[in-house]
Amino acid sequence: MTEVHETETGARARTRRAIVEAAVRELAHDAATSLGQIADAAGVGRTTLHRYFPDRAALLDAVGSETVARLTEAHARARLDDGDARTALLRLCPEYLLLGDLLTLFFTGVVPDTVLDEGGAAPLAALVARGHREGSIDRELDVDWVVGVVWAQLYLAWATLREGQAARHDIVPMLVRTVDKAVAP
Repeated sequence: MTEVHETETGARARTRRAIVEAAVRELAHDAATSLGQIADAAGVGRTTLHRYFPDRAALLDAVGSETVARLTEAHARARLDDGDARTALLRLCPEYLLLGDLLTLFFTGVVPDTVLDEGGAAPLAALVARGHREGSIDRELDVDWVVGVVWAQLYLAWATLREGQAARHDIVPMLVRTVDKAVAP
């Protein structure tokens, strides 16, 4: 009995994840994408989608939760507490770039600012403030300004990648160099 329950739970988790991932992809391409289009992209029926997410708001909440989880993972991979804050910031930029279509959802407002504040802006602002205290980030640049510079450069990097104008291995060094030159004391 336990094995069957675990299999059902695993299948439910995979289906839910497929729906959320499809929502991220589809909403990044068109914020007005219908739930039917998301269900099709996830390879499930609309009834199945509604079993997991009764309405668009519930699905967007799940996308917001996924956003916070992926931002948290990016922070962990970047090892924000290792070394000076500027070096950690430069490790964080490529990790944020890996968020892919979630970046589009930030930039287009599909994911509300409150989600971004909870998962991304607060740790990023704390990192910049630490950089100010230790002198690794230019103290003349306001914390909010530096956070804005980072998001602006990520927007440029992601838009360039998404439009196929350059490869990731070309974009990352330019992104890191630009942010480094912008925030260095």
